[in-house]
Amino acid sequence: MLDDFNLPKAGNVAIRQSAALVFINSDSGEDYITVDGNEGDRKNLTAWHGGDKLVAAVAAQNKNTIVIVHSVGPLIIEPWIDHPNVTAVLWAGVPGQEAGNSITDVLYGDWNPSGRLPYTIAKQPSDYPAQLVTGGAPSDIFNIPYTEGLEIDYRHFDAKNITPRFEFGFGLSYTSFAYSNLKISAVQNFDHTQADLISAWEAGKATPIGQGSSTALWPAYSVTFNVKNTGSRYGGDIPQLYLNMPASAGEPPSILKGFTDVEVSPGETKSVTINLSRYDLSIWDTVAQGWRKPAGTIKFTVGASSRDARLHGQIPGNH
Repeated sequence: MLDDFNLPKAGNVAIRQSAALVFINSDSGEDYITVDGNEGDRKNLTAWHGGDKLVAAVAAQNKNTIVIVHSVGPLIIEPWIDHPNVTAVLWAGVPGQEAGNSITDVLYGDWNPSGRLPYTIAKQPSDYPAQLVTGGAPSDIFNIPYTEGLEIDYRHFDAKNITPRFEFGFGLSYTSFAYSNLKISAVQNFDHTQADLISAWEAGKATPIGQGSSTALWPAYSVTFNVKNTGSRYGGDIPQLYLNMPASAGEPPSILKGFTDVEVSPGETKSVTINLSRYDLSIWDTVAQGWRKPAGTIKFTVGASSRDARLHGQIPGNH
């Protein structure tokens, strides 16, 4: 059924079927097409072509409605996400030539997905830190104040204690994983030419700036932990490490600083390592014009998303 707007037919086709697959999308027109009033960049966070109404029409007639989303970014899916007949959502992102094969493999369980959301899916547009700016002629230059500062995406939701629909880094699997045995150790520095810089950084002094970045890129600590597949299916997990800077640093509550992927068989346990550099552990000093270690305790969490912390630790020597 390829007619997005023939809602009665869409619902009737789904009656008495074992499952109904509803594909919805939201693209960027790049200024060469206009769809649903969107010329070029999107002007809203809703599904195109009446996608929300299409999902509702099918879900009203089929108790196993699966929604597949192709979108260039987040959508507001509140009109249907809590419908009792919507049993799954597959966020397929921007499709490529193998989209059909990959979606089929995931839906039929031939492949265990391990993707994670690279953005937050909110419950309403006003939950996001930046809002739509419109108006003016093509030759006009907009004045857009970046009042959100460092509080972008999940950082804003954390700072303002806003509950999202699906948080940054979220993703599901056909198996389950357990985290354990968290350890953190200092990385031994064999480059003695950096000794003075390391000592200065440890003392809270700003690090000199190199071409394009800080010179404090050398590894400082290794964070290791175990990931065990506690389910019955082979699968991959994406552990994520978030820093929690001291309040005096003026940073968002939680900052992603590292992630990796690990594939684990049922019952198997694998050791995972995520390294942190001194740059990762620094804040920008506007007076000294360099990156420095903040005063106070730097904590961190390791987990499956920005709001699913499994392990908690602390950077040694920071207090």
